[in-house]
Amino acid sequence: MDRLWSPWRLQYVTSTGDAHGCVFCEAPSAQESESLVVHRGRECYVILNLFPYNSGHLMVVPNRHIGTLAAASHDERCEMMDLTRMAEEALTEAYRPQGLNVWMNLGRSAGAGIVDHIHIHIVPRWNGDTNFMTVVGEVRVLPEDILQSAQRLREAFRRLAQDQKTEDRRQETEG
Repeated sequence: MDRLWSPWRLQYVTSTGDAHGCVFCEAPSAQESESLVVHRGRECYVILNLFPYNSGHLMVVPNRHIGTLAAASHDERCEMMDLTRMAEEALTEAYRPQGLNVWMNLGRSAGAGIVDHIHIHIVPRWNGDTNFMTVVGEVRVLPEDILQSAQRLREAFRRLAQDQKTEDRRQETEG
């Protein structure tokens, strides 16, 4: 069996992650010019991953500090899925990916970097987008600055949110 080693990840997967508080609890209060938050809902928000697998790597995060789906309210769970759907549409509009990965890591042994605040990852993918640089060079090659990604995705989310409001009003008048 062949193995690919990535020893630089050991510190990330073994750290406790609570030395500076919860990044997901602090993120919504950042100024938009410095923030990676690209959309805010009532119960949750969408944020770019500071350590992305690809450009446009998003996460849907509940506002409330909760570590399990069992601790999430019905409204939080519903909005997490609604925002995941919206993220799919925004990424498709902004990046034209050929596929998407959508997942959650619940618990450190499952790969959660931030164990006590659940979140859903949405990563755009293209044929041939993986390469050897992460393993050999200990770097990720990303073609776009993360703040450019934030601006591109904020615009897509704003348009999608407006479209949803228009659709909701249309349904209210018909029904």
